[in-house]
Amino acid sequence: MAAGIADNPVAGPVHVAPPPKRRRIPGWLNGVLWAVGAIAVLATASYLTGNVDLTSSTTTQTALRLALPILLAALGGLWAERAGVVNIGLEGMMILGTWGAAFGSYYGGVWVGLLVAIVFGAIGGLLHAIATVTFGVNHIVSGVAINLLGLGVAKYLAHLVFQPLSGNPRQSPVVPKFDTYSATGITNWLADLESEQRVIVSDVAGILRGLLTQVAPLTMIAILLVPISYLILWRTRFGLRLRSCGENPTAAESLGVNVYAFKYTAVLISGGLAGMGGASLVLLKDGADYLENQTNGRGYIGLAAMIFGNWRPGGLLGGSALFGYTDGLQLSGRGPAVLALLYAAVLLLVVVVVVQLFRRKWFAAGAAVLAAGLLYAIYFSVDELPRDLTPYAPHFVTLIVLAVASQRLRMPQADGFIYRRGQGS
Repeated sequence: MAAGIADNPVAGPVHVAPPPKRRRIPGWLNGVLWAVGAIAVLATASYLTGNVDLTSSTTTQTALRLALPILLAALGGLWAERAGVVNIGLEGMMILGTWGAAFGSYYGGVWVGLLVAIVFGAIGGLLHAIATVTFGVNHIVSGVAINLLGLGVAKYLAHLVFQPLSGNPRQSPVVPKFDTYSATGITNWLADLESEQRVIVSDVAGILRGLLTQVAPLTMIAILLVPISYLILWRTRFGLRLRSCGENPTAAESLGVNVYAFKYTAVLISGGLAGMGGASLVLLKDGADYLENQTNGRGYIGLAAMIFGNWRPGGLLGGSALFGYTDGLQLSGRGPAVLALLYAAVLLLVVVVVVQLFRRKWFAAGAAVLAAGLLYAIYFSVDELPRDLTPYAPHFVTLIVLAVASQRLRMPQADGFIYRRGQGS
């Protein structure tokens, strides 16, 4: 019997309408809803705890600057892993980018510095591609080697080039930075709203003011790269072929796709984006000049943001914003602000409990209740988190978020697969 047709012994076959399909929420709308929900939780926590740093313009501005290297590293990881190459070497490529940015900016200006950073990051990507794609080296081993090599090469070049200029082998001389721009009329109005401390209104005003104040061209480019990456990877023939190399390279090869070429291209782009991430640490105002190992693990956090985002541009944007916000909050508000963030996490878990109960997922609801109780006990028992712990807040958030998100992840099927041309024949 055909689907959708039922037999009637008297009247013959009767067509039965299939059940209506549930319409999925578009990805962009889902992201907007998450952003609105996050702002509502932070505004509520700010009101109940009396800590205005949670939604202040200063925190938002700092968070945006700190999220940029994570975002660019995450985009680099996305390009490589969508082609089937695991890129643990993002950290080393970022380190190469920091040195290249300082060197290029010192001798040629900020745009030359950005270009040199991209080139140095791409060189790191090229080495990773040669090892993994051509010689079939394990992707993790090659990535770790790139991290060590990037650190060593940058240290050697800094000693060779920067020590005669700055007198310090671990630091560059002062280099030019990107100019920043503000929407002055709008930000002044938002500043008035923020100062009034009205619930929700002032919180939203503070966040918007932070996003529109002292924005550098590199910041605009980095944010634009998110939709550009989506359009290229999911809306072009080139992107379809590149992603097929990460899902089933043997099938892609049988259809005439040059798998090696696409993998090389993806890893080169990945390295260039990681190099841009390193440049953002050097070329943005309020950031330091080149310092030895100044990436401080942001390449790994970028990889975590990509995984949290389920290997999707919009998702990794949210993950980068989360990690950048946590880092910015501990810098601008210190211990009391991070403690207030724990209270916000408790509120968020309460919402999760309600949602899981509505879905009748009792185990998930129980786990959320236990987590909320633990976080509230910490919040209630201490007046301020120890200063030695607050700098590691982004790393704690990374572990927690990855543990929560691990249940819904779907990586490319051939990610990390050692591919050999003609092996499917």
